Amino acid sequence: MLGDEDKVRAVLEDLDTAPIPEAERVLFRFLEKVNRESERIQREDVEAVKAAGWTDEAVYDAITVCSLFNFYNRWNDAMGVREHPVEVYQRSAERLAQVGYAGPPADKKE
Repeated sequence: MLGDEDKVRAVLEDLDTAPIPEAERVLFRFLEKVNRESERIQREDVEAVKAAGWTDEAVYDAITVCSLFNFYNRWNDAMGVREHPVEVYQRSAERLAQVGYAGPPADKKE
């Protein structure tokens, strides 16, 4: 979905009709439950995601990323952190698209 704003918008508007593979739809439904009812996650929920083709590692990563963003959002809200101007988000998006979260590798000095 990276770089496809129309697809992202479609997912946010109506997951059931969004033009995405069924495996992604299953994962997003699972993550919605992680967001809204994490205490009710059962083995069957995880098995449904795995049956859609996701690995144990992918499920772990999805839960971790979802949980971390929930933490960061709550921390920012509680600390009074407010939104940045659009330009700041655009620069950050460009950087992330080019080098990811880790950033460029450090130069090796001998």
